[in-house]
Amino acid sequence: MVAAGQGTSYVRPLGVPVAYESSVPYRAGTDGYASFRIPAVVRARSGAVLAFAEGRVSSAADSGDIDIVLTRSADGGRTWGPLQVVARNNAGTAGNPAPVVLAGGRVLLLQVHNAADATEDRIRRGQVTAADGRRTYLQYSDDDGASWSTPREITAQTKLPHWRWYATGPGHALRLRHGPHAGRLVVPANHSTPPADAADDGTEPRYYGGHALLSDDDGATWRIGYTDGDTDRAVAPNETTAAELPDGTLYFSARNQSGAAWSRADAVSADGGAHLHTPFRPQAGLAGPPVQGSLLHLDDRGALLFSGPAHPAARALMTVRTSRDGGATWRTAHTVSGLPAAYSDLVRIDAETVGLLYETGDFSAYSTITFRRIPVEEPA
Repeated sequence: MVAAGQGTSYVRPLGVPVAYESSVPYRAGTDGYASFRIPAVVRARSGAVLAFAEGRVSSAADSGDIDIVLTRSADGGRTWGPLQVVARNNAGTAGNPAPVVLAGGRVLLLQVHNAADATEDRIRRGQVTAADGRRTYLQYSDDDGASWSTPREITAQTKLPHWRWYATGPGHALRLRHGPHAGRLVVPANHSTPPADAADDGTEPRYYGGHALLSDDDGATWRIGYTDGDTDRAVAPNETTAAELPDGTLYFSARNQSGAAWSRADAVSADGGAHLHTPFRPQAGLAGPPVQGSLLHLDDRGALLFSGPAHPAARALMTVRTSRDGGATWRTAHTVSGLPAAYSDLVRIDAETVGLLYETGDFSAYSTITFRRIPVEEPA
């Protein structure tokens, strides 16, 4: 990645100018939506960039009338087509988009539905029925996102009966390319469990946990891979992202909801997400507030990237960090801006460019979902 810096361009040591191009695929208060949140992005086989989000009809709240929406770019994220509604749940919530592109070009989109009044707090307290609570759906597109199948429910394959809160991603999922599990689909996800202590109500951070969804038949069937939670009071895995390293190892990075000093936790899997080599543990090298983040491995550069706010206490200062040792240590690669910023997702655009889709705005992190084209530097 390019070195940290702000502004419209950066001059490399060799004197070659690099332009940081930005565009705004989603702006709050447009297209019939009060707010757009929860970005996810993939590059289709044709090269089109597909930017997903939650279109929140009445407010920026996490529950209510929420649709999954999409806008597409044919020029690497410089300009965007009209908004499409991909999934609706009547007046309820369809959200947490987790897209992945198959080898043949089909785009799969995992997502979660719930009733409009089923807030996360009520679900975690056990006050919502299974029918109104979080349910997993899958749909697909065979024309680079121009049209979509009807969502198909897969909850029975992806969610244990006692789990309460449930979320896919959010952010892009993986199709593994290396090792004995090549071709497997891996969807990072999270859940909560009922309280084990009679004095608890289920909303304590310790009841959050992470898991992965796995498919070895291009999404026809699914199973639950690793699960991790309640292993240590210092770690409560929440929204999770993953990247595949060149040897087939999976590196997972989770939002840590424990309230401890570390806002992120990480883990690795050597068997394609079926199990974790070690439980999630604090990752002090990724300082920032508790928030979703995104991972992307650049095989040709030997670099693992992470995007997320870098301010120690606030959702601000969107930054791309890089690791050359599989996530053991991290350094800043590119400071996007000092503005408010929250959720994000990373995508490889071409050999020279990475795309960052992220929430940001002048006075609020939720004013726009912006796309930033970031040039890739030669490896150090």
